[in-house]
This record gives sequence, C-alpha cells and structure tokens, in this order.
Amino acid sequence: MTMIVFLIGLIAAMCIGMSIAFALLFSGVCMMFYMNGFNTQIIAQNLMTGADSYSMMAIPFFVMAGDLMNRGGLTERIVTAATTLVGHIRGGLGYVSIMAIFCFAALSGSAVASTAALGMILIPMMVKAGYDRSRSTALIAAGNLLSPILLSSVPMIIFSVVASVSITKLFMAGIAPSIYIAVALCLVWAWVVRKDNVEKLPRASFKEVVKACLDAGWSLLMPIGIMVGMTSGKFTPTEAGVVSCVYAMVIGIFVHRELKPRGFMESLISTAKTSSIIMFLAAAAMVSSWMMTIGNIPQIISNILEPLVDNKLVLMLVINAIVILVGMAMDVTPTILILTPVLMPVINAAGIDPVYFGVIFIINNCIGLLTPPVGTVLNVACSVGKISMEQIMKAIIPFFIVELIILFLMILFPQLITYPASFFTIS
Repeated sequence: MTMIVFLIGLIAAMCIGMSIAFALLFSGVCMMFYMNGFNTQIIAQNLMTGADSYSMMAIPFFVMAGDLMNRGGLTERIVTAATTLVGHIRGGLGYVSIMAIFCFAALSGSAVASTAALGMILIPMMVKAGYDRSRSTALIAAGNLLSPILLSSVPMIIFSVVASVSITKLFMAGIAPSIYIAVALCLVWAWVVRKDNVEKLPRASFKEVVKACLDAGWSLLMPIGIMVGMTSGKFTPTEAGVVSCVYAMVIGIFVHRELKPRGFMESLISTAKTSSIIMFLAAAAMVSSWMMTIGNIPQIISNILEPLVDNKLVLMLVINAIVILVGMAMDVTPTILILTPVLMPVINAAGIDPVYFGVIFIINNCIGLLTPPVGTVLNVACSVGKISMEQIMKAIIPFFIVELIILFLMILFPQLITYPASFFTIS
C-alpha cells in the first residue's frame, strides 16, 4: 500500500503541473502522513543529505566545461576538423555530425546541451547542402544519446552516488557502448541517405586537414586528459570536472581568444541554473528514497522479482522493459533517482555486476529522451531544427530501432561492456 501511496502522490502532483522535484517531495510527505511519521526535521535532514555529496560536485564543473567550450570556440573547431576529414564523401555531413557529437559528448555530459549546441551549427549546414531537414534533425537527436554515457556523464554521476558505484568505472565502461552506437548510427545513416540528392563538400587539401586537426587538437586533448587522469588515479572525477572547466576557460581566453568576460559571466549563470535544478532534484529524491526504504518498498520489489533472480537475462529484460515505459513519461534524472534504490537490491541479489547494470540502465533511460510525450531531446531538436514533433518522429524511427538493437545485444551479451572495460586500469 505504501508504494501505491507514493505513486498516487507522484502522479497527482505531476498532473496538476507541479515540477518533478516538488512532486517527489510531495510524494515523500504523502508517505510520511500514511505511515504516521510526518516530521519536518526528517525532510530537512534528507534534503541536506541528498545534495551534500562530494561526487555531485562534479556536475556543475562538467556542465560549465561544456558551456565554456561552446563559448570559447572549441566545439566549432571539432566540427571543422570532422568536416575536412569526411565532409567530401556521400552523406559526409551526417558522418561529420556523428563524429562531432562523439567528441563533444565526452566533454558535455548532457544530451540536451549537446543537442542545442551542435544542432545550431550542424542542422543549417546539412539543410544548405540539400539534406532532408527532418532526417538531419533526427540524426542529431539520436546521436546525442552518446552524451550521457561518455566521460563527464551527468546521469552516471547521479547513478554512482545513489547506487554507491565507482564513477570512474562507470565512465570507463561507457566508452565501448558509445562506440557501438556511433558505428551503428553511421551504418543507418548510410542506408537512409543513399537516395538523397545532396551536395558534396569539396575535398579538403592535406594542408587544410592538418590545420583543422591541429586547431581541434586543443579540444580533443581534454577527454584524453580526463581519461588518463582518472584511470591513473591522478585525480578523482570531481577533480576531473575542475580540470576540464579550467582547461576550457584557459583555451577559450588565451588560445582561441573567443571567450570574453561577458560570455564567462553568462556561462556562470547558465551553469548555476542547470546545476541547481539537478541538485535540488537529487535532494528532493532523497526524501522519497528514505521513505521508500522505511516503507520497505525495495524489499517489496525484490519479492516481486525474486522468481527471476536466478535467471539474469530474463530479469534484465523485465527491468529494462519497465525502464523504457517509465522513461516515456519521465526525464532521465528523476527516473534514476527513483528507480535506482528500488532496483539495486534485486541486482545485487542476482549477482549482476552493478557497473554493467549502471551502463545498461543509463542507456535505457537516455533512450527515453527520444520518446514522446516527455522526450526532452526530441523537443530541443525540434526547436533547433525548426520542425514539428510529427516530422521528427517519423524520421527518427530507423535510428531509434538500431539503438534498441544495440541495447538488446548488450543485455544478451554482457561481455560487450565488461570485456572492453577490463582493458582500462582503474585505480
């Protein structure tokens, strides 16, 4: 009954237009009243506990690093380098988009931010070259599934805090799935664009390629530095966020000279707004999480799923089916905050690697960004690409299907994640 009270409280609050953070608080308070345990001190303590995490400090730094990259010209140089490399082949701007998204994803950590930043640059380029606007916008949206699963991933940081899993291991385990998805998107793009009558960009000279790659070198050094630093134990993920932020600021001001004082102040304000939303969500979710624990909801879920514990494959398929359904109605962060404490006892009881599960869980949540009615990335992509939701939904189907196939294959063969991750030395 406690779980029903939680769900009714959460859904009712959302239906009347309450933000998800306050809806979580409301559902937690509803459970308190139901259990005759309302206490404002408990609410205050859990709000403080939810936000008081050293690991969560990485979020504002990674968010700011991505924003500074946009304002400092680092993102534009990544796009230019990719264009000189593959822009001249058939469908080249699509491959440019995927390469640029992959590089920027390792620095941004946010699918929404990456979609907005790269979409404004790439979609007009593709439309001007004769590519279908809807298909181009769909590719940008689908490709930005990479942002929350590569280095600096905000959802991974949140999951690691809630599930008590190593952030570094999650970051490293997310690299291989990102490559699978990027390659799969390239194959689908080659198939869907084969009949388009598009203008090929002129082949860049060797000198132009070298110059563009050297210009982009400063941008590409950042994810390499993050990975090397974390795997060697030189700094923690939170310290990596600080290093990324300072690096983007120094390159933007002193090397590219495009980051101005006004842009820096705007970046601080934008980062504060974005980070405060995420941190307050985490704090509000801690109240509900604490009440769910007191109400024995994780144990109830464990008992429901107990018949599946001995069959890891079936258990993973059932859990992922649930996550897909929830992801259609809820954004990534609240889904992670709500479901992680409920599902982790089951995952541990089944003997499933929590790092492997975390990667699968986060990818599945991010697929929800491409599904209506919430579909945050879809909405941002529609706005940037200047198309309707109906247009992008039709165009995104082949990309969406291939990402589901990749997810299913990784559930079927966990070694696709665990084996590549074992090559990295984790301190």
